[in-house]
Amino acid sequence: MGRDCDSPSVAKAAGKLGHYQGRNLDYEPGWDREAVEAIAHALKAEPGALMPILRRIQDDLGWVPRACVPLLAEILNLSRAEVYGVVSFYHDFRHTPPGRNVIKVCRAESCQAAGGVALAEHIKRRLGVDFGETTHDRAFTLEAVYCLGNCACSPAAVIDDQLIGRLSPARFDATIAHLSRAGR
Repeated sequence: MGRDCDSPSVAKAAGKLGHYQGRNLDYEPGWDREAVEAIAHALKAEPGALMPILRRIQDDLGWVPRACVPLLAEILNLSRAEVYGVVSFYHDFRHTPPGRNVIKVCRAESCQAAGGVALAEHIKRRLGVDFGETTHDRAFTLEAVYCLGNCACSPAAVIDDQLIGRLSPARFDATIAHLSRAGR
């Protein structure tokens, strides 16, 4: 739990949810209003509280439900437009639950110059989804990122929080096959 979110109510709410990092999420399209309220109340006194609240919601739920916008607006005394503007501006916020495995492919210039364009096309074909989408079986979510800070080892991707440099289509396929065999 974060330094400002160690209150019993936040811990209880987070425990009900499971954590995104642990892949114990319930992938139903609903969301836990009590958990979002607990997070918002725990962090609302922080300077610029909206961003830490949104980050925490995404960390705990794996996504930021659009339906929580009015709730956050009320708690933070902001307009719905202000909250929605922030949630919709930053592409890192997901608006649907992610798949069990999240794949982030670097789209920055260094990775593109080292074969990243062909790699991205291979990954999209292999998974049958585009950036920002999740496979039908909810196994994989594909996201574009713009620099992973691993330029010396381009092209790079992050698969389930593991940075992989010099990623080739064959290495990607082997990684995905391993995850599929492991039931993840």
